[in-house]
Amino acid sequence: MQSTIANDLAHAEDVLTILNPRTGETVGSLSVAGPEDVTAAVAAARLAQPGWAATPPAERGKVLRAAAAALDAAAAELAELNAQETGRPVEEALAGIAAGVSTLEQYAELGPLHRGHSLRGNPLAADYTVAEPRGVAVLLTPWNDPVAVACGLIGAALVTGNTAIHKPSERCPHVGKRLGEALAPVFPPNVLVTLTGGADVGTLLTQQPDVDMFAHVGSSETGERIARAAVLTGAYVIRENGGNDPLLVDADVDPAWAAEQAAIGAFSNSGQICTSVERIYVHRSIAEQFCQALAGQARERNSGNRLAPLVDTRMRDAVQRHVAEALGLGARAVEGGSVPDGPGAFYPATVLVECTDTMDVMAEETFGPVAPVRVVDSFDEGLALAAAGRYGLAATVLTGSIAHAQQAVAALPAGTIKVNEVFGGAPGGSAQPRGESGHGFGYGPELLDEFTRVKVVHIAPPPPAAGSSAGAVQAGAAS
Repeated sequence: MQSTIANDLAHAEDVLTILNPRTGETVGSLSVAGPEDVTAAVAAARLAQPGWAATPPAERGKVLRAAAAALDAAAAELAELNAQETGRPVEEALAGIAAGVSTLEQYAELGPLHRGHSLRGNPLAADYTVAEPRGVAVLLTPWNDPVAVACGLIGAALVTGNTAIHKPSERCPHVGKRLGEALAPVFPPNVLVTLTGGADVGTLLTQQPDVDMFAHVGSSETGERIARAAVLTGAYVIRENGGNDPLLVDADVDPAWAAEQAAIGAFSNSGQICTSVERIYVHRSIAEQFCQALAGQARERNSGNRLAPLVDTRMRDAVQRHVAEALGLGARAVEGGSVPDGPGAFYPATVLVECTDTMDVMAEETFGPVAPVRVVDSFDEGLALAAAGRYGLAATVLTGSIAHAQQAVAALPAGTIKVNEVFGGAPGGSAQPRGESGHGFGYGPELLDEFTRVKVVHIAPPPPAAGSSAGAVQAGAAS
């Protein structure tokens, strides 16, 4: 079943042209949705929603499993497009797509099990809750893991009976378009619609009164604009936005191991992960060894050309501005710290020491392969600094002390706290970001709750006819 809203929009008023961040060569150009296309997409999704909501949950789960199979069949093509548009290595892109397949399969199982609750009331009455879809959901997804993140939101939205309008990032429009082409035909027409475009298209979507909710993964600035606009339309908003995630290194850990963890957190995907390590606080007693080891980790990545480029030169310029400002304020680069020669949007793994929290590289989200370090004199000092700031996405503490670990869990105002491992965790975990990092559950089983509204039902028996046997039974029950 093919969606009737075309992905290559007929009324487009502009185009997106994408350059390969490795070579600077043109990947391609795509039409951008215009106002008429946005209005038509919302109207079509609205018209399709009641029928999709009336589809039994088990059947919706079956269709979602078919979508997972369709995604798996398109994996190689999507991974190649991802590599061309964002610079992510093909093997890493394939891993992200495999995660997307797995996520669709998980929601195919979880969706039919998403249920209400029975309530205790009058023994002759029935009291329970029903979870109903919100309606038309707009999904705005990022470029740094474009398939996996999109599939999480698409899967949860559709399996709960909503229709979805997906606007992928303008930095990977070919990936987003191809993802829509792979998934949309599996569903009834206009249950899943893809719109191509940038901030203008997103703004148009926030102005549509027939949109019931927004799910946004991206920058805090964009998330805040969406939330403000939704106040006027009444749409529900969940968002996972920027982070400035701290890493706190205690005095009692092996500095070489801690440096390895810091490097994984700061340099994976060239630092372009929502939960990347963005600022480091290390105890003075091991700081010199830690910084030397961290510089070695960065040097190894740089000498072996192990880092992929940043998504584009605009992102690289933003990273360099943070680094240059820190150097101007007294920080020192012990590895990296400057834009390399040659084509593309490459930036080296960079370690900055003698940093302060007034520097943008410590106070803001850099989103590049930069590890800024501040030395602290005690665990308590480091914890206080790590707990400060406007963001609250994630935080990591490396310590051999269970008391310090518990202290950190209690004190750090973040949705995810990790002890002795920067990445990882059991499946099914779902966090609520704090502060400017967002609002609401963004993944896991709890995401199904975000895409539904709860209705409470009370059914009482009618009054019996006078003198009937039913009246005697009810009177006996009441006594």
